[in-house]
Amino acid sequence: MTENDDRTHGPVSQGGIGPQPLFAVGAVLLGAFLANFDSRLTTVGLPDLRGAFSLGFDEGAWLSTAAIGSQIFVAPAVAWLATAFGLRRVLGIPSLIYAVVSLIIPFVHDYPTLMVLSIAHGMLLGTFVPATLMIVLRNLPIRWWLPAISLYSIRVGFALDSSSSLVGFYVEHLGWPWLYWQGAVVAPLMGLMVYLGTPNEPVNRDLLRDADWGGMLLLGAGVAMVYAGLDQGNRLDWLESGTVMALLLGGGALILAFMINEMLALRPWAHFNILFSRNIGLSLIVIVLYTLTSLSNSSLVPNFLGTITALRPEQSGALLLAYGALPMFVLVPISILLLRHLDPRIVVVLGFSAFAAANLWGTQLTHAWAREDFIGIVLLQSVGQALTLLPIIIMALANSDPSRATAFAAYIQICRLGGAEIGIALMGTWLRVREQIHSAYLGLHVQNGDVDVRQLLQQLAEGFSAHGVGTALGRAVGTLAALVQREANVLAYIDGFWLCFWFGMLALFLVALIKRAPAGPLSPVPVDLAIKVPWKRGAKTAPPRP
Repeated sequence: MTENDDRTHGPVSQGGIGPQPLFAVGAVLLGAFLANFDSRLTTVGLPDLRGAFSLGFDEGAWLSTAAIGSQIFVAPAVAWLATAFGLRRVLGIPSLIYAVVSLIIPFVHDYPTLMVLSIAHGMLLGTFVPATLMIVLRNLPIRWWLPAISLYSIRVGFALDSSSSLVGFYVEHLGWPWLYWQGAVVAPLMGLMVYLGTPNEPVNRDLLRDADWGGMLLLGAGVAMVYAGLDQGNRLDWLESGTVMALLLGGGALILAFMINEMLALRPWAHFNILFSRNIGLSLIVIVLYTLTSLSNSSLVPNFLGTITALRPEQSGALLLAYGALPMFVLVPISILLLRHLDPRIVVVLGFSAFAAANLWGTQLTHAWAREDFIGIVLLQSVGQALTLLPIIIMALANSDPSRATAFAAYIQICRLGGAEIGIALMGTWLRVREQIHSAYLGLHVQNGDVDVRQLLQQLAEGFSAHGVGTALGRAVGTLAALVQREANVLAYIDGFWLCFWFGMLALFLVALIKRAPAGPLSPVPVDLAIKVPWKRGAKTAPPRP
């Protein structure tokens, strides 16, 4: 490898084929699903965790930010670490430490200790998904790539749709500590599968000698700080908070310093030159748009059911599990079949079209919508989950050199994890701001002294008069204010669905700009539709001799 290659692409991955591919696939499955389930369980179960640890609202918010921000800090560097130290060391050893930390956390009641363990827990968890992707690219035969990457990709939608039900089951039947203890059970099993399914690689001492530690620290810390600023921005009122501004500006400065470092380093860790390839750059942007478009699945539907219809996570989770997660067992094989015979761009278009249709449907919601009214939307979102992320990854891989997976994996992890978490933070702000705007507009039509307003207040007061004439009018005014707030929230969620719809439209436009990938092992095989007619007596040509 020439010095120029080192500078523009980073280290070359040279992993061998795993001795037991089935165990490697099992490690991919467990690692990817555990990472997404753990993150979702912590987010959905945060109210229960606040109560269990006796935390205030602010303390709980920082606990969630620390747990996910630490994942973002370490995830981009995992592919390089796996190249240098080998997958067994990078994934196997952290899985055992992760199991121990998961076992200990529920017994901790000191907040600083809890924060330290949560950061360690997140950093260890952040190694799982990037490392499992590296298992696919480095240690599996090419014929295994498509089904293995499908497991890697669907874990996002499956975890989103089943985590609410799982949180409810743990809290109601097993106890809240199982939100952490789940990892103590699954992680060692994953570590065992990594040991059985990946080769024992020696430490690459030449790579360590020229390690770009500064670049790794700069990018990880920069992206983590930007995420923390966005996650806390909605709570601390953005530009009015010095903490938020310091996190955003400091993170941006670190990312800029990383880019300068990669241009000056002798052997850069992940030179951003790889992003200048048209197809790869557009594919990574489409991954970010996928995470934003799918916010209707991860954020809007469950939050609407919780805010407007007052359902607990396990109640709304039954809908997402039955119509979102379970259909993927049928949809994913269909997605694999389509990718074997169709250009992945066509499959991506089908996936984003399903998301767009679901979001457009969601713009028709009202306060009267119940859980069952979302069945069609959740089904369409399930189709979108199955037909979107997998072909995007295949598109990006087909346009890149798989042997140079280290630099590519660094950026795909930023787009995957950073895009999803940043999107959730921005969607929370969007809903809050739109609710305030709609409350102001609705308030213009609810004027004191208006005939309709007086009649409604009189009707409400008459209903409350049986519980006390003196408080009836106050209760009526409070009920009217609650009705205005409810309708403002409904309008805000409609705006949220519109936002996700236009993200999907932008993604479709960018997919149209992606060129056909060069021929390679991931290229689709055309379906042979030729009809063979058996030879009949009297035909002008005889059948071929056997």
